[in-house]
Amino acid sequence: MSGRVLKWAGFIVFITTMSAMGLYLFTRDGLDVADQSASVIGAFIGLSSLALTLYGILADRRARSTSPAADPKETISAAKKALNGLVFQQWRTEAAIRSLDDPEPIPISWHLVDDVGVMDHPRLVGEHLLTFRGSSDQIPGLAQAFRKLRRRRLVITGGPGSGKTTLAIQLLLHLAGPGRDAADPVPVLVPVNGWDTATHPRLHDWLATRLPSDYPALTAPQFGTDAAKALLDHGHILPILDGLDEIPPPARIAVISALNRWLASGDQFILTSRTTEYGQAVKQAGDVLTATAVIAPAAITPDDAETYLRTTLPPTPRHDWTPIWAGLHDGSRPGLSRLAETALGLWLIRAVYITPAADPAALTGALAQQETTLRTHLFDHLIPAVIDGRPPSSDPADHFRPRTAWNPDRARDHLTYLARMLQDHDTYDLAWWHLAQHTIPHTEHRRITWQAGLLSGLMVGLTFGLTFRLAFGLAFGLAGGVGLVVGVGVVFGARVGGWFSETPGYADLHLAGFIKRGLTVKPADWFLTMLLSGLMFGLAFGLVVGLVVGLVVGLVVGLVVEFTRRMIEWAEQPVSSTVATAPLTSWKADRTLTLLRAITFGLVFGLTFGLAVRLTVGLAGGLAGGLTVGLTFGLAGGLTFGNHHAWLAYTIAVRRLARKKHLPRKLMAFLDDAHRLGLLRTVGPIYQFRHAELQDHLAALPLPSSKPTGTATTPRSTGNAI
Repeated sequence: MSGRVLKWAGFIVFITTMSAMGLYLFTRDGLDVADQSASVIGAFIGLSSLALTLYGILADRRARSTSPAADPKETISAAKKALNGLVFQQWRTEAAIRSLDDPEPIPISWHLVDDVGVMDHPRLVGEHLLTFRGSSDQIPGLAQAFRKLRRRRLVITGGPGSGKTTLAIQLLLHLAGPGRDAADPVPVLVPVNGWDTATHPRLHDWLATRLPSDYPALTAPQFGTDAAKALLDHGHILPILDGLDEIPPPARIAVISALNRWLASGDQFILTSRTTEYGQAVKQAGDVLTATAVIAPAAITPDDAETYLRTTLPPTPRHDWTPIWAGLHDGSRPGLSRLAETALGLWLIRAVYITPAADPAALTGALAQQETTLRTHLFDHLIPAVIDGRPPSSDPADHFRPRTAWNPDRARDHLTYLARMLQDHDTYDLAWWHLAQHTIPHTEHRRITWQAGLLSGLMVGLTFGLTFRLAFGLAFGLAGGVGLVVGVGVVFGARVGGWFSETPGYADLHLAGFIKRGLTVKPADWFLTMLLSGLMFGLAFGLVVGLVVGLVVGLVVGLVVEFTRRMIEWAEQPVSSTVATAPLTSWKADRTLTLLRAITFGLVFGLTFGLAVRLTVGLAGGLAGGLTVGLTFGLAGGLTFGNHHAWLAYTIAVRRLARKKHLPRKLMAFLDDAHRLGLLRTVGPIYQFRHAELQDHLAALPLPSSKPTGTATTPRSTGNAI
């Protein structure tokens, strides 16, 4: 056992034992006898705790002189291995949900761009530059071409829905998968729209703050402090920056300038962007990305499109697809032909017509003359098609079916509202803890704040007044109740205002981490805080039952309550340290933290306060009455203190939006099902629409009018899961 633990143990033993013995002797023999007895017992316990503390100091010094320091290389290697496993697991699941390899990848050919104005000199990019070409259904060849680049820097460009992000994910899975060279960096995909170059001019500085949020395992004690920074400093991270085109033009220029300004010669990266936006950003920045290859996709040929669509159909389709094949080849359906030249177009055809086994006649009708018209038609029918094509399942092993049968029209209304909300805030990231910020106007924050404060104050005040009027009369009960209504209401209301900007947290109950955080606090500082809390509570209690008695009992109650609050705060952490954070996981973790904080604090305060009332006042039912008041006050206090209230802010926002019929009450279940259906994707704890074009399409629709809130319905048809 370390010396620091023993020093703390001596301190805690002394405080806890003295408090408990003082309360016991006082209630048994009265104040005079208790004072004499406590002096004798206190001297014995004080000497014992002093000896324990001195032994801890010596043990601490001995440990520092004899314990070997952890090998930094081994620590970094362990962190790198853990991160690679999490990255591969995360994106393998995501690839399965997106059906990237089911039954096989869409065959998209990739080649170097012809525009010399967007790529650096060939000799700086790589000796084998002319051979950089390949296909999405032959990823090992593309990965090998990437490895041969001089600095392993690559920009993937293309039009809307051309498969840029899909290729980035395929490369990530190959580079992180089985058979990888242990010396290679870990590929990590992050949306570039989270990088504020004004706050973090260097890419690695931003990633050092971003990676622990997306992959909380990096914060585990065995990886040391700042594991993410250590991995970045040693070149063990390959950043894959997705969506340069999704940020404003000035931000694109800033990103390109920052990459050129701060990256060293050995730093690698992969960047995705639409072709036009990337060309404009390079031109406006006045420079290309140094030593970086730029590739673009070729249009999918009619033969490849037909081959792919045929492989997704059963051997004997329910409907005749012969007109579709003819329309792809003979040019009689120009809209269909152009739509099938992109990965997005083939995915839409598959999702709307092949998976639900629907009649594809509309693909060769009047709609097929214009690509825009046909794409709009497919987007309009996408949500009903995927919901009807995948009946719900309660089997935990079935990851690709929803858990609830959602009404397709209501689901489209909900997604339309979310798309409009994201568009209004100029983002493609749907973070559940930002819902209150995005949907509750600033002008309403104060009203909600004081409503919450008044409600909590009334709850505590009424409980106090109704309980203690029996012992002290109606006047005392009313006065105390009103005082608590005002006091608790003000404190609670002031805290609620900050909930809307807080991030998710979780309760870390691992003993090692708990002790480590506790030992960072100086015992003297902690004791002073506990003493002040106890004195304040003692003075308040003394006004009711007498100053001397109140100070003694109140001090004990205050010390116990403050000790409990400190314990809970030490367990409260910003992210989980065991698994990569998914949206639903982070939501559940923050909810658990909130409930644990409220229930624990409520029970401790309730039991302590109830026992104090019973021993000092002695009224009939004193324990039950004190427990009721203490539990109510403790629940309010448990909800108030702490640094993470994202779930509470989310709950307030969802209740308001559900009343207005904008979103379902079980929003996280809805978002999780939308992800299972392939309508949303996840990047760490954030949801995004699977395609930016889908969000743009829904955002352009008019806001739905209020409709009945029924969410469940019986699917109209079934089909194979994508």
